[in-house]
Amino acid sequence: MKAIQISHCGGPNELKLVELPIPTPKTNQALIRLKTIGINFIDIYMRTGRYPHALPFVPGLEAYGIVEAIGDEVTEVKVGDRVAYTSKIGSYAEYNVVDSNQLIPIPSSLSDEQAAAFPLQGITAQYLVNEIYSIKPGTTVLVHAAAGGVGLLLVQWLKHLGAMIIGTVSTEEKAKLAKKAGVDHIILYTQQDFVAETQKLTDGKGVDYIIDGVGKTTFTKDLDAVRKRGTICIYGAASGAAEPLAPNSLQTKSITLCGGSLFNYIESREALLSRANTVIKGIEEKWLHLKIDHVYPLAEAAKVHEMLENRQTTGKIILTNV
Repeated sequence: MKAIQISHCGGPNELKLVELPIPTPKTNQALIRLKTIGINFIDIYMRTGRYPHALPFVPGLEAYGIVEAIGDEVTEVKVGDRVAYTSKIGSYAEYNVVDSNQLIPIPSSLSDEQAAAFPLQGITAQYLVNEIYSIKPGTTVLVHAAAGGVGLLLVQWLKHLGAMIIGTVSTEEKAKLAKKAGVDHIILYTQQDFVAETQKLTDGKGVDYIIDGVGKTTFTKDLDAVRKRGTICIYGAASGAAEPLAPNSLQTKSITLCGGSLFNYIESREALLSRANTVIKGIEEKWLHLKIDHVYPLAEAAKVHEMLENRQTTGKIILTNV
């Protein structure tokens, strides 16, 4: 099978197209013929070595495909089923073996591209909006990178729940996308100080909740943009890891700080399917839209990584074997 393999950590040029044997499913596993593959920032962290993995390896944690074969004792899926997943490395390939209890059944209402685009980012948005903070009509929320893959989903979900949304973006083009998705107030962080603007928009109180997937360039200022007894959740590090923080500094405003990681919210099959089906329902009801920015063949994975690292994308990028 064709696959993208990393033998040395480094830049996008370390993503090499190679031929590898098709894996064989073991007990409680299924072999998936991958059709579409979701690209995520965590793939870059693994490529650069920020999240270490034994070398060589095939990157990618998210994909959609068809069940080609199953091992012993598999009861969750059968050969021919449409499935997606977001928890097994090895997705930049034509085939991957996945534990059957980690597979998400995909209804006919979703296209192949949608099926690969929603699991990681969609379920991330689901827990950030439904688990970390209780969103009510009028809740004020600051979303960093509001035109990114997760950002656009967060904005739509928050708007669906009645929140007042402030979104930070880097360009006028991204501002238009975020506004269309439902952001009430745009902050162009390349020209404006997001703390000062947030304070103006909230009459000096600060926002109830900040959702931060950027990290280093935003986190320290988040502490000034959130209200007393407000909540900050950091779930990513697109600009690098956030600077260390003295825990006692949170006392001044009684801030609640948490770190979000998708994989801690889908540890059981019941949790995985509940969250995934909530996302699918939003897509089917048409209040949640997936913005698929580009679709590229598997061989162009290096180009895709370069675009994502340079923040030249909005929404989701998909690789395809079709």
